[in-house]
Amino acid sequence: MSGAIAIAGLRYRYHDGTEALRGVSFQIALGECVGLLGPNGSGKSTLLLHLNGILPDKIADGGAVRIAGEAITATNLESIRRQVGLLFQDPDDQLFCATVEEDVAFGPQQLGLRGEALVTRVEHALGMVGLAGYGHRATHHLSHGEKRRVCLAGVLACEPTVLVLDEPTSDLDPRGRREFKALLQGIPATKLIATHDLEWVVELCSRVIVLDRGVVVADGPTVEVLNDEALMLAHGLERPHSLRHHHPH
Repeated sequence: MSGAIAIAGLRYRYHDGTEALRGVSFQIALGECVGLLGPNGSGKSTLLLHLNGILPDKIADGGAVRIAGEAITATNLESIRRQVGLLFQDPDDQLFCATVEEDVAFGPQQLGLRGEALVTRVEHALGMVGLAGYGHRATHHLSHGEKRRVCLAGVLACEPTVLVLDEPTSDLDPRGRREFKALLQGIPATKLIATHDLEWVVELCSRVIVLDRGVVVADGPTVEVLNDEALMLAHGLERPHSLRHHHPH
């Protein structure tokens, strides 16, 4: 299995015995932007946490998750985490330094960057997310949308090849959603985006994977999958309004 992300037969049980993932398989090619859809409780967040080994009891599971062809193991976990940048749903779960520049510098510092190289990396990342000059600002004084962009800068400062985002538009107003979409479109990394925002997916992702009760129930071109009203309704989703006048055939 090659590609940027390759998942084969991934299973995961919570401590109470509930099956969260029941044999999930898919591949994402280098440079693809894919939407991960599904109702609440479908296993989306659990799946995302496997992509950089945050769920530790799954590290040695025989190669069910591969990043750039490499299975995640205890020995290569650090190098995998350099490749996979994970943006959590709530920016307050990800920001833990007093100032913007400290927060964005944290990841590159863990990678060994120091001095001028570190300053340059932080400034470049802030520029990429439209926050040039924000370095000295206190993180707790930022708006929700600004906090989300600082988190993205912190992830980008580590120069990952794969970006994994969990509900990136939750709590953003329409302008924030537009700005964040434009930002992501300008980032060349492979992207997997878990979201309920189907209109956003139509504009951003060429392909979608639909997860329900820990199983992949659809995987294909965005417009084709989201236009299938029966499929959408069966899995707690709605056909986006922008597609209601769209006839693919």
